[in-house]
Amino acid sequence: MSPSVIAGLFPGQGSQTGNLRERASDVVPELVAECEALVGEDPFARVGESTRFAQPAIYCASVAGWLARPDSVAPVALAGHSLGELSALVAAGALDQAAGLRLAVRRGALMADACDGQDQSMLAVLGASQEQAAQLAGEHGLVVANDNAPGQAVLAGPTEQLRAASKRARAERIRAILLDVAGAFHSPAMAGAVAPFRAELDEVDFREPAVPVISGSTAQRFGDIRAELAQAIVTPVRWRETMLSLAQLGANTFVDFGPGKVLAKLVSRNLPDATVLDLASAEEADGAAGASGGHREASGVA
Repeated sequence: MSPSVIAGLFPGQGSQTGNLRERASDVVPELVAECEALVGEDPFARVGESTRFAQPAIYCASVAGWLARPDSVAPVALAGHSLGELSALVAAGALDQAAGLRLAVRRGALMADACDGQDQSMLAVLGASQEQAAQLAGEHGLVVANDNAPGQAVLAGPTEQLRAASKRARAERIRAILLDVAGAFHSPAMAGAVAPFRAELDEVDFREPAVPVISGSTAQRFGDIRAELAQAIVTPVRWRETMLSLAQLGANTFVDFGPGKVLAKLVSRNLPDATVLDLASAEEADGAAGASGGHREASGVA
């Protein structure tokens, strides 16, 4: 059996669970307090209402997941899905926790503001090829916002056009699910958030990551971190290719450090021979490889 080579994964919006506050408070209570101060209220209590609250709450829970890992879990590379890129950069030592929180709060607020006055959303398309998803998007004036795995894409754009695309998909025996989000994330609809977020990024100090961090926008190692994080707001998430890049770095075992199991469930869809390491099992065995594959559908969006 090949030795485990671990890569760490950090999710974005869509991974929220009912215990975000407890998960974060148990490990980083000072970060939770700072989060509430920056948001101006308790984001954990309103996480389902807006990306304004979901992003900082998920960020705190993801940082907590990373810090609570067993010593035996030492990833050779990291990647984050959308918002999760901030958590991944913190884990790699490229970004301070407090600075990452400020960016998560600002990012969530800017993207929420970009949603105001727009009737836009996202549509999960399941069971379609990449070509079918792209054709569906093109025919209805939409964009492919997330390429999450073979047979799993997310389209973004005006809600009326998403409904038309959904009807067309079903006629072609393709499963389509309108997501409960109030914005067309990772599409041109978010353009108004890019410049102010870049201005915020310019106020933050970044260091060289201690381990490679793969950008979800390029599926390559981060180069110009500030530019890539800003542009990611309007750029599709290439998660399928990101997972392939992690595998090319030698990773055969993956840990989802975020709340929920969104990215854990996407591992086997992208890399059928890979293992998902259960951190609870790792703690109990002090480094033994407890594994559980993920097969159910999941859609990270922002």
